[in-house]
Amino acid sequence: MDDEALSRILKAAGDTSRRRILTLLAQEGPLRVTELATHFDISLNSVSKHIKVLEEAGLVTRRTAGRDHFIAAELGPLKHTEHWFGELKSIWELRLAALDRILTSEGRDNE
Repeated sequence: MDDEALSRILKAAGDTSRRRILTLLAQEGPLRVTELATHFDISLNSVSKHIKVLEEAGLVTRRTAGRDHFIAAELGPLKHTEHWFGELKSIWELRLAALDRILTSEGRDNE
C-alpha cells in the first residue's frame, strides 16, 4: 500500500458523513444512492460527492442497474489503516518499554 492510497482512505474515513455511509452499507448491504440520502439532512448531490470520495479510496463500489446506482461497502482497504496503526502502536510500545527501563533503573540507583 502506497502513502497516497493510505491518505485517500484516511481522508475518506475522516468525515462523519462518510463514516455513517460506510456503517449503513456494512449493516444494510448495498443500497441505492437515493436510499442512502434519506438517512442524511444533506442534499442528494452532497451524498453523491461523499460517495465519490469513498469510491476513490476504494471503500465502496458502485453497480448500475438501469437508472439505479447501488453502492456497496468494500471494507478490505481498511486493513491497510489497521496495519499502519499497528506499526505506530509497536513504535510507541517500544518507546514506552525503553522509558520504563530507564525509570526502573533510576529507581534502583536511588535506593
